[in-house]
Amino acid sequence: MNIQLSDQFNFKRLLRFTVPSVAMMIFTSIYGVVDGFFVSNFAGKTQFAAVNFIMPLLMIMGAVGFMLGTGGSALVAKTMGEGHNEKAKRLFSLFIYVAIILGIVIAVIGFIFIRPAASLLGAEGTMLDDCVLYGRIILVAVPFFIIQQAFQSFFITAQMPQLGLFVTLVAGGTNMVLDALFMAGFSWGVAGAAAATTISQMIGGIVPLVYFSRQNSSLLRLTKTKMDGKALLRACTNGSSELMSNISMSLVNMLYNFQLIKYAGEDGIAAFGVLMYVNLIFLAVFIGYSTGIAPVIGYHYGAQNKNELKSLRKKSFVIIGISSIAMLVFAEVLAKPLAGIFVGYDAGLMDLTTRAFRIYSFSFLFSGIAIFGSSFFTALNDGLTSALISFLRSLLFQVAAVLIFPIFWGIDGIWASIVAAELVAAVVTLLFIMIKKKIYQY
Repeated sequence: MNIQLSDQFNFKRLLRFTVPSVAMMIFTSIYGVVDGFFVSNFAGKTQFAAVNFIMPLLMIMGAVGFMLGTGGSALVAKTMGEGHNEKAKRLFSLFIYVAIILGIVIAVIGFIFIRPAASLLGAEGTMLDDCVLYGRIILVAVPFFIIQQAFQSFFITAQMPQLGLFVTLVAGGTNMVLDALFMAGFSWGVAGAAAATTISQMIGGIVPLVYFSRQNSSLLRLTKTKMDGKALLRACTNGSSELMSNISMSLVNMLYNFQLIKYAGEDGIAAFGVLMYVNLIFLAVFIGYSTGIAPVIGYHYGAQNKNELKSLRKKSFVIIGISSIAMLVFAEVLAKPLAGIFVGYDAGLMDLTTRAFRIYSFSFLFSGIAIFGSSFFTALNDGLTSALISFLRSLLFQVAAVLIFPIFWGIDGIWASIVAAELVAAVVTLLFIMIKKKIYQY
């Protein structure tokens, strides 16, 4: 039996609806991890450091897809909740067409300026060349990556999360196979990793584009549309939290790299790269759940089902709380084996990475609260509050912590800074939820 946005959700129904989104995010993260595994083990730690050095800049370029996907899907879900299905299709089409155009423009600009940008960030010599090579190949797929990210949210709004998971599995599986072929088989190094990622992102963007362009069984389809500046502005404003979160995360990662070069050199960047890859898998649970439930919240907000909004909020905090504790336990137990997968060939680097992960893992106790809180307010079409939570969590608190903590605790202070930032962000998020309770009556 299909689950619809208009349903009332108990724990079982809620998990059934959101698990495909969680699995989709986890698998997306896993094939990113496979990328890192092959680069580290078949190209060496210098190229591994180069990939991790340039990746934040590439993620900034692709962040517009998250903005249009989350902000646009919240508006589309609310419009469907109000009973305007044809209008919802036109808005959906507008957001996807704009994403395609922006993707092409961003890719061209990025291709031209990636070398001076990488140099400005501090890359030099061989690392600079590797950064530029990897980046320019990846930029070919940026338009597809942007629409892939946008479609991830719209698959859920269209009540087709399983199809979104299937597309992710196909794209991710392609990436893994090509990583093994290009790097382990052909020894193409960092260029092979970039080529594998580029091809997989093209698949991830083209398949849903073809699906939604044709007659289908979902709630959405790409149709003729017209420019609606007001709706586009609302979607961008509403999705600005996700844009802010991705840009801030990338900027903070650059700052981490700057601090790590000073305190630990190239090994520090490599260790941080491992943390980021593994961190993606753990946080994918929170991001996937929050992405999966957002259209449901948006629909019931549009339909003014206040009791269901209250129920969804309470159940979500129970699920996130249990997941947070489980993740901390798993992270502490698996710290050494996970470090060994990436950098087991270097004993000193493995020890550094293992210690870093055991400190860093305490952040999982708190990170889910802010991630869900930001998505919750996006679904309520309160982009300002959502963006403020993202800004405080992913930029202000982390920047302050990573600049101050190392002064007192050295390299350990860098790993601990994220824990402190997530704790403060969780407290601020809970305050916002309490303050806004009367306004949205959840």
